[in-house]
Amino acid sequence: MKLRSQIDSILEKILIAIMSLMVINVLWQVFSRYILSNPSSFTDELARYLMIWVGVIGAAYVAGKGNHVAITYFSEKFSPKNYKKVKIFIHVTILAFAIFGMLIGGSRLVYITLVLGQLSPALKIPLGVVYSVIPISGILIIFYKILDLKKQKQ
Repeated sequence: MKLRSQIDSILEKILIAIMSLMVINVLWQVFSRYILSNPSSFTDELARYLMIWVGVIGAAYVAGKGNHVAITYFSEKFSPKNYKKVKIFIHVTILAFAIFGMLIGGSRLVYITLVLGQLSPALKIPLGVVYSVIPISGILIIFYKILDLKKQKQ
């Protein structure tokens, strides 16, 4: 599907950008600490938030590619008909988690932290912005799993 490959491409570029920024950030932290003897105050926190973003967006990307961690020992023992049912069950389970855990739960977390005005200690950015990756990733996983379920039913 063309839309799926476009979203994959966008996610790849976002993940590359985040990883690049993370590398630059950590290099600056090492440089400022050991060469300048004056460690930067924001780099540790920025690296932590970038790691969260790359992990959660990366999880959505990998779920879309169907390369997520799976224990296939038992499911591969099933007949092709039952294996298809197991795959549908897995897609539905992931879809339910993405809807209830990531989209609804993540949106509530973002809302609460924005309403409370919580700021990160060093960067002074709203924590709701940091946590917004959870519902964003949830939407992506929902999109991918709906497409996977449509494909399975064919």
